[in-house]
Parts: sequence; structure tokens; C-alpha cells
Amino acid sequence: MKIIETTNAPGAIGPYSQGYAANGFVYTSGQIAICPETGEIPEGITAQTHQACKNVGAILSAAGVDFSKVIKTTCFLADMADFAQFNQVYAQYFTSKPARSCVAVKTLPKGVLCEIEAIAAE
Repeated sequence: MKIIETTNAPGAIGPYSQGYAANGFVYTSGQIAICPETGEIPEGITAQTHQACKNVGAILSAAGVDFSKVIKTTCFLADMADFAQFNQVYAQYFTSKPARSCVAVKTLPKGVLCEIEAIAAE
């Protein structure tokens, strides 16, 4: 097993790793919309989805893979009313259409509107 770390995505804010590579797969931790350079969270579901996707992409890149290798995502929304806008942005990054679960949750870390985690083939 190999821990995946990059400064191009937000650092872990708890006792976990940004990602792991093991047995031919890359697993990312859930990524929220924190800009790694500034620590800021953009406003609105569209901007937050873009940033969360960029953060997932940075971890994938640090593991030597990209979005085309993603086979499964789990997505969390603070409000299912944001589903259509979330999908419009998500589809720009996950063009290979991986398997996905998407659920609404009561709250997310730092009050963000979405969180995305991914599993990719190495």
C-alpha cells in the first residue's frame, strides 16, 4: 500500500490520507471545495463542484492516473436541489461515466455544498 499525497489538493483535516494506492487501485478521500493555494471555499454549487473535481484530479495525478481511469465515485450533496447543476459540472470531468452513488446528507465539512470521492484503476 502507498499513501498518495500532493500539495495540489487540500491537506487532510483529520486523521486520514488524501489517497491510497493498493492492489491496482487508487482510492481518494472525499474532496470538498477548498482551494489548496488559499484555503478559501468558493461560493455556489457550480464553483464548489469545479473545485472538488480539481482536488480529486490532483490526487489522481499524484497517483499517476487521471479521470479516465476512475471506475466509481461517491458524491455527497448538502441539498438534492443542486443535483442538476452538480451533474453539469461533474460531467465535464468524469467523461468516462464511472459508476456512481450520489446522496444528499444533512451537513458536510466546513459547510460546503458537495463532496466527491473516487476509486480509479492504476
